[in-house]
Amino acid sequence: MFQKLIDLFVKNYDSITNRTVVTVLFITSFFIRFPFFFRDYIDRDESTFILMGQSWVDGYLPYTQLWDLKPPVIFLFFATIIYSFGKSFIAIRFFGAVIVALTAFFTYKIGETTHSKKIGLWAAIACVLLLSLFGSLQGVMSEHICMLFFLPALYLVIKYIRPWAFLCAGLLLGLSLMSKLNIAYVILVLCLNLLYSFFNTNQFWKGLTNILLLGLGIISITLSTFLPYYFQDLTDVWWNSVIMAPIEYSASHQNPIYKTAPFCIIILTFLVLIWKQKLLNFSNRGVSILMATVFGEILMFTMGGKVNGHYLIQFYPVFIVLFFMVIAQLEIVRNKSNFLLKYLPFLLFLIPIESYIEYANILKSKWEQGTFYNGEGIRAPNYILQNNLETKNILFLEYHIGYWVLDETPLTVAATHPSNILRESLFPYFNNPRKTGLEEIRYIMETIKPQTVVIRKNKKVFDKKYKEANLYINHYLESRYKLTATVGNAKIHQRLE
Repeated sequence: MFQKLIDLFVKNYDSITNRTVVTVLFITSFFIRFPFFFRDYIDRDESTFILMGQSWVDGYLPYTQLWDLKPPVIFLFFATIIYSFGKSFIAIRFFGAVIVALTAFFTYKIGETTHSKKIGLWAAIACVLLLSLFGSLQGVMSEHICMLFFLPALYLVIKYIRPWAFLCAGLLLGLSLMSKLNIAYVILVLCLNLLYSFFNTNQFWKGLTNILLLGLGIISITLSTFLPYYFQDLTDVWWNSVIMAPIEYSASHQNPIYKTAPFCIIILTFLVLIWKQKLLNFSNRGVSILMATVFGEILMFTMGGKVNGHYLIQFYPVFIVLFFMVIAQLEIVRNKSNFLLKYLPFLLFLIPIESYIEYANILKSKWEQGTFYNGEGIRAPNYILQNNLETKNILFLEYHIGYWVLDETPLTVAATHPSNILRESLFPYFNNPRKTGLEEIRYIMETIKPQTVVIRKNKKVFDKKYKEANLYINHYLESRYKLTATVGNAKIHQRLE
């Protein structure tokens, strides 16, 4: 089956239609991601996005009832799905699979435009794999949504040099920016590259007009997220949450440069080598734009001071197009192409090992629990309901997707995401009356006095660097609570008073 599919592509690249590519990419994305449709949560950020989306559906603008450190388009995406399909893990994860397939499709279109359908196709398949496997990428992350808008914008500015294309690209870049603010570094470098290319071809004024249209699109989307707050006299909420808080977070969580240096050096070395060896045609406008985008992403990682699994979602789609273009030029690859294709089906079969494991997990859950849904974020709330434990005054210090399952909300604004409880540098941006993280957790435990507290077994409640907070919460749980049950890795405590 795999070999027939590969033979079809290898022998008939030029006859492949967009419809065929979309179909293949969606089937691949769906197959890899389907078993994770039933998981309670895959990443804590995704759970927080769901809570923020639900709050919007309930009638509260983002940052007014609950709060998180992300731009509003992320929450709009989740709110739209929840409003349309109700509380459905399957709907959220299904649209995650659609996002990955669409992002990969525009990776294909970029590869096709800058080189060939062959390069575009294999880059797109690699894109599906890289955006769906290894770590927390099976969830719907902010980076996924960001790239859903960024890739078609990049395709438009590569493919067309027309005002309408730049305006549409600007609107898409605005949506991308309002999904993930760090993409601003990439957009800046991209605009500078475009302006230089127009100047270099004696089209400066035409290029300047196009860049202004690009900027108009970005500003229009940004302002559209601001208007709901303006009409409700909440402009300070938007400004503090969307602009100032991320700046503060970036400044206060800046890691030493050596944290990102190895990754950035490797990528820069690769780019320098392909330039020195002339493996790519740098006079090609598309290649130049892709190179500028990768440089912008390196700047983004350097300024952010961190590179992890889901951050790389913003890096993979563009870089893999360049990577496959370079690989195609290597003599050893051309000579061994038939040999490599012979074993490619076996390799493609092995790569999604995480998906096979998860398929086994959902079958095990169905056999043992009677449902495909699995994970403590579902099982712990079900136990709480079945045993008539307190749900109104409940604190999830782990598995906080449980609030959504129980139709409850976090006890304080800071508790929307459990880690935000101790991010005291962010407290001023959502007008938290407590000044320190320790005050916040004490207020929750001693004033609100949650009747039910859920934590994770064999894991510190807070990050290990918060020693005082961990000592406090451990002592308080031991003295004022009793362990009622352990459901998987979830420990459920009931207040003694």
